[in-house]
Amino acid sequence: TDGCRGPTIDSARDANSTVTSTPSARPAPIGLIAGEGILPILVARGARAAGRSIVAVGLRDQFDPELPALCDRFDSAGIIQIGRWISLLKRGGVSEAIMVGRVSKARMHDPLRLVRQLPDWRAVRLWYRRLRHDRRNAALLAAVADELAGAGVTLIDSTTFIPEHLAAVGVMTSTRPTAAQEADIRFGWPLLTQLVELHIGQSMAVRERDVVAVEAVEGTDGMIGRAGELCRTRGWTLLKTSARLHDRRADVPTIGLNTIERASRAGCGAIAVGAGRVLLLDAPAVLAAADRAAIAIVGIAE
Repeated sequence: TDGCRGPTIDSARDANSTVTSTPSARPAPIGLIAGEGILPILVARGARAAGRSIVAVGLRDQFDPELPALCDRFDSAGIIQIGRWISLLKRGGVSEAIMVGRVSKARMHDPLRLVRQLPDWRAVRLWYRRLRHDRRNAALLAAVADELAGAGVTLIDSTTFIPEHLAAVGVMTSTRPTAAQEADIRFGWPLLTQLVELHIGQSMAVRERDVVAVEAVEGTDGMIGRAGELCRTRGWTLLKTSARLHDRRADVPTIGLNTIERASRAGCGAIAVGAGRVLLLDAPAVLAAADRAAIAIVGIAE
């Protein structure tokens, strides 16, 4: 489907329509395992608006300092202290949890990570049994989810409380893509959908129906900088989405204010994202920033 010719944001979409709670005197608390960025804050606000109390575990040296004030209970733990996560969540009466926020891949590949983070026995056991030979994001998430589930904590869809921040189908900004950018989207989108199924990266830069850069371990922001260096002509297009069966219990692709700022500096003129698959981190603010930078944002129906 050619999302460039699609409708604007669906004004009828009710941000609260998918968030319900069963009638009870007090809904069960929701657990929140929080990494970097604004996403944990958006989830906390959404959960509170849905009437849920929040028991949070902030990953040490990762979580936003504003997050504790939004939570009913807050503690910190290392990124490889899974036993402590479980202990803190269970102590707060949690049976369902959301895990969101970035964990810096530079930290994950830090040769001193074991010393800095002091893994507990659960993390060591998980590493030895399941992750020694497969450290892909999907394998890591599945292993962590299984470990939590075995202790009575179920990871749920990380977008449960923030559906209003998912990309919609069509042009979402007042700024519209040019004919050349529409052609780049039509050219690049089939390539990107194949790329994400291979779990190589989630984004790609295209200019005049030529692939300028593909995301790898450096992440989208790093790729944007590389694309700006390789493509000195302004107006190239950024494409981003997730795999068809992407597990939304964690690691949902995002576009945030930082993305818009970097894209603008690097000469990007349009951003195409998978509708319902990519989160805009504080959608109104992201769309307003894109318009100020004269960058079109388009949601592509999958």
